[in-house]
Amino acid sequence: MTCSSLFRTGLVQGTILLLLSAGLASAEFTMPTLQRIKETGKIRIGYGATSPFSLITAQGRVVGYSIDLCRLLTEKLRERLQMPKIEIDFVPRTPSNRIQLLNDGTMDIECNASTNTAERRKSASFAVSHFLGVTRYVSLAKNELKTLADLKGRSVSVALGTVNVSDITEVNRSQKLNMSIVPVESLQSAFDMVTDGRVSAFSMDEVLLSMMIAKSTTPSEYRMSSDMVSDEQPYGFMMRLNDNAFTDAVNQALTEIYKSPDMPMIYARWFQQLSPETGVNLNMPMSARLKDAFENPVPIK
Repeated sequence: MTCSSLFRTGLVQGTILLLLSAGLASAEFTMPTLQRIKETGKIRIGYGATSPFSLITAQGRVVGYSIDLCRLLTEKLRERLQMPKIEIDFVPRTPSNRIQLLNDGTMDIECNASTNTAERRKSASFAVSHFLGVTRYVSLAKNELKTLADLKGRSVSVALGTVNVSDITEVNRSQKLNMSIVPVESLQSAFDMVTDGRVSAFSMDEVLLSMMIAKSTTPSEYRMSSDMVSDEQPYGFMMRLNDNAFTDAVNQALTEIYKSPDMPMIYARWFQQLSPETGVNLNMPMSARLKDAFENPVPIK
């Protein structure tokens, strides 16, 4: 066989292998999630640096309020699928890439703190709510900023891929505040811009701001706004759109978890007690509305 023939043969074989591998990857991606979990013995859970919902400890463990719920969820799915074990593969995600990672099959479910909005429901399915949160802003206490009107003509950082971008943009438009809105990649970067004086404020979910202030080296130097940027909004675990069997299984499992005697203890561990993982007690009792959401879980359409 000539060199050119060998080259052509190798090229054809390589192309076939690439097509086969691509086909297998495509088949796994298009496979219903419950079937893929059953066949692989694994579930891929997305997490992020959004304490107390999900975080990585100094020992490299993924923990958090949302993670605790998703570990219990995984056990419920294991029972449903009659499997001896389901291994969890944790997938890091950011606010800006989380929906992409769901849609390209990198993760099966995002166990974090994503706000359930009508716009997002066009791109992902949401599980029954696991938290209710409001948006405020944080600033340096010495600047004495408290209200939305205090932000007039000032700069405000927001994290890309969060609903806070549209929330603060709407406030800016409706109240004619002439703010300069500065989108950045991560929550920590947005917070650091306030610390360094590069922006006047950072608009984000109240619970996440509370944790970031508490974890800072000088918490007393920061102040949370008295005004809300947005009203109370539900958080939910995100899944791929139109994978109805998986979404239904997740909602059924979470409904059982929410109604169980363990749920108040899971909540208290992360929001009402000194957490060894975070080193913070948020002193945030469960609201009446969240308690009702756990007692009567209803998917938001």
